[in-house]
Amino acid sequence: MNTFRRYIIRRLALTLITLLGVVVVVFFLMHILPGNPAALRAGPLADAELIHRYEDEMGLNDPLYVQFADYFSGVIRGDFGDSWKTSRPVLTELGERLPATLELALTAFIIAMILGITLGIVAAAFAGTWIDHAIRIFATFGASVALFWLALVGVHVFYYMLDVAPPPLDRLDIRVEEPPTVTGMYTIDSLLAGDFDTFRNALSHLMLPALSLAFVVSAPITKVMRVAMLDVLNTDFIRTAKAVGFPAWRVTLVDGLRNAFIPVLTTSGIVFGYLMAGNVIVEQVFAWAGIGQYAWNALKVNDFNAVQGFVLLIGTVYVLINLLIDLAYGFIDPRIRLG
Repeated sequence: MNTFRRYIIRRLALTLITLLGVVVVVFFLMHILPGNPAALRAGPLADAELIHRYEDEMGLNDPLYVQFADYFSGVIRGDFGDSWKTSRPVLTELGERLPATLELALTAFIIAMILGITLGIVAAAFAGTWIDHAIRIFATFGASVALFWLALVGVHVFYYMLDVAPPPLDRLDIRVEEPPTVTGMYTIDSLLAGDFDTFRNALSHLMLPALSLAFVVSAPITKVMRVAMLDVLNTDFIRTAKAVGFPAWRVTLVDGLRNAFIPVLTTSGIVFGYLMAGNVIVEQVFAWAGIGQYAWNALKVNDFNAVQGFVLLIGTVYVLINLLIDLAYGFIDPRIRLG
């Protein structure tokens, strides 16, 4: 068995153990939250007898280990239970809303990566100059600004004052029909259908929330890229390459970027996980019908199954992203898989 294959097996084993830990933590966190799910399901006018009957039906009177065994077996089967508010399967409702969140997160991620990597390279190339200082101020502001404030300011400026953005009401104008569903992402589905009017409308609704998210998450990418590039540009082989006459742009963009990319890869995984979990605020501000808005609405009414499904989904996304990053490490740098 070669080294890389052994490395993959080790990472997969650790991933399975981590996923088990996620399931355990999510289950017990949900069960220490205040509130009675049976009372929620029975309604505000229910008497104690009805609530007690629902507690029996929902297994809430069973010992905790029995409840966990039932929950864990359901998760293994892909069954997250039914929403206590809508009585529909949680996995179905998450699946209906996941494409909207993915569309927003992927767009923000692409913008943030382009912006962060570009600014980080420029700051490192002009280290100590006013350009470097300006980029560092931009990154500091992006890292410290409150996301909900930035989103609200964006709506106020670009919708109310300048009238260049559509109203923050879902993913399409009311008069625009949804494109035929292929991926669930309106921009992609409208392009596949050749409906460019719907594409432009979907893109106009997408850009402001995506830019709000991208502005915030580009800050750590910029900082990490700058530091990594400075470390690489000060190494002997880079100075030697410049001394023997290689073009400065080639040394920076090819040799420098390739050797500085591993720390950026780590940050990019964390950033994408945050975009999936942390866009709850943006989805609320822009009435974006994604899983973040779904979780927020479920939390307001103590719909534990729905909240539990959301947290478990996001935890799984984080774990799988870290797995992909670890595998990418082993592929890029053989020293890591040997270790």
